[in-house]
Amino acid sequence: MDGDQAPIGILIVSDRAFRGEYEDRGGPAVKNWLEGRFSDPPPFVLRLVPDDIDTIEQEIQDLGTICSLVVTTGGTGIGPRDFTPEATKRACSTMIPGFGEKMRAASWEAVPTAILSRSVAGLIGTCLVVNLPGNPKAIGECLEAIWSAIPHAIEIAGGPSWQARGAARSPHPPSESKSS
Repeated sequence: MDGDQAPIGILIVSDRAFRGEYEDRGGPAVKNWLEGRFSDPPPFVLRLVPDDIDTIEQEIQDLGTICSLVVTTGGTGIGPRDFTPEATKRACSTMIPGFGEKMRAASWEAVPTAILSRSVAGLIGTCLVVNLPGNPKAIGECLEAIWSAIPHAIEIAGGPSWQARGAARSPHPPSESKSS
C-alpha cells in the first residue's frame, strides 16, 4: 500500500450497532466494494457513531481533514433518528446534489421505497463525502450507480488522482480540469 495515499473514511451511523446490539454489515460492505476498485487500495479508516447529529457532523469533519473520500452508511431514511444528511450538510462547504439523485434513480426500479432515501454528497475542502444507506445490498447498488464519477470529483476538487477500475475518464484535458 502506498504510504502517500490519503485514506478512505467509512463512517457507520447506527444507534444499535454503537450499543453493541448487532454487528454492522454496512461498513464492511462499503470497504469490500471499494477495495475491489483498486489494484493497490488506499488505507481505510472505519468509525462507528450513534445516530446523533452533532456526533455525526463532528466525525465527518474530522475524517474530512485526513481522507480524500468519506462514505457514510446509515441514517439516510425518514426515521426519527435519521440525521446523517443534515449532519453532512452542516459539515460540508459545497453540496453536490447529483450523487443523491443518481442513487435514488438507480435504486427506484428495484426498490420503489428508495425514493424515501435522503442521501446527499458534498465537499469538505478536497474531500468528497457521500451518504449511503445502511443495507449492504443497497450499498452495492448505490456505489455501482455513482462510482464512475467519484474519482473525477475528488481530483477536480484538488484531491488525489486515483487509478481505479470503473472510474470515468475526465471529460476535459488536464489543463481544464482543475478549478482556477
